[in-house]
Amino acid sequence: MELRQLEYFVAVAEERHFTRAAGRMHVAQSGLSASIQSLERELGADLFVRNTRSVELTDEGRALLTEARHTLAGVAAAKDAVAAVKGLLRGTLAVGTMQCLGAVNLPGILARFHAAHPGVEIELRQGGSTELIERVRTGDLDLAFVCAPTDGVQGVALRPVAEESLLLACSPTHPLCDRESVDLEELRDETFVDFYPGWVTRDVVDRAMAAAGVERRVAFEVNDVHWLLDLVGLGLGVAVVPEVFKHKKSSVRFVPITAGPTWQVAVATATGRYPAAAAKALLSRADLGATR
Repeated sequence: MELRQLEYFVAVAEERHFTRAAGRMHVAQSGLSASIQSLERELGADLFVRNTRSVELTDEGRALLTEARHTLAGVAAAKDAVAAVKGLLRGTLAVGTMQCLGAVNLPGILARFHAAHPGVEIELRQGGSTELIERVRTGDLDLAFVCAPTDGVQGVALRPVAEESLLLACSPTHPLCDRESVDLEELRDETFVDFYPGWVTRDVVDRAMAAAGVERRVAFEVNDVHWLLDLVGLGLGVAVVPEVFKHKKSSVRFVPITAGPTWQVAVATATGRYPAAAAKALLSRADLGATR
C-alpha cells in the first residue's frame, strides 16, 4: 500500500466522482482508477459502489477512510515537524467553529496566526458542535472550537476554554422580561425556540429542563442564532441561550436563571495521532497549550 494510493482514495471518497478526483490530484483519470483498483485488489475488498453519476463508499471504504486520513495526517505532521525545526511552518490548517463562539476571539487569533505564518493555508468551517467533533475525529478537521458535550466523545480530546451561564431570552413584552432572575420551573408552560436535536446546546438545555422536571414544547427549531433571536424578539417563544447572545443586536431581553445550567466552550482535537505543527502553533497562540 502506497501513500499515493491513499491520497487518491481520499480524493475519490470526498469528491464522490473519479473525474473530479483526478482533476483535484492533477492526474489522468485512467491512472487514478488503476491505482484505486490496485488498492482494492491488495485489500481484497471493494471500496466504492460505482454508477454512471457518482460513487459511494462501501462499509469497507468507510472503515478505510478514517484510517487513511489519520495516516496522511501523520505523514504531513512528520514533514511539518522537520520544517518547524528549520523555523518554517507550512501546509494546511483546517479549523472548525460553532456560531457565536464568544469566549474566544477566533477571527483575531486566525489573523495574527496568518500574519506570523503566511506559508500556512487556513481553512475555516462553521457548523454545529456535534458535526464538528465528528469531523475532528475522522481527521477532516485539525481542531474545532465547540460546545463541549456532557458525555465526551471517544477518539476526541476536549480541552475546556471557558464556561458561561445560560440565560432566559424573551421578548420585551413577556411577563418575565423585567425579572431579576427566574427558575426553570417557571418556564413549564412556555413555548420554546431552540436549535435542532443533536446540537450540543440543545442537549444541554434539554437535560437541564428534564432535571428540573419540566417537559417543554419546542415549536420552532432553527440552525441560526439570528433566526432564534428574531423569533424570540417577536414573542413567538422563549429560549435558554448562552450569555454571549446578549451581545447580538436584537430586541430580546435576557434574564438570569437561578442555579441554571452552564455552557462550556472547548477545543476539540483527535486523540491517537500527533497534531500538525500548524495546529499546535495555533493552539499556543490561542493560549490553550499544545495537545497530544
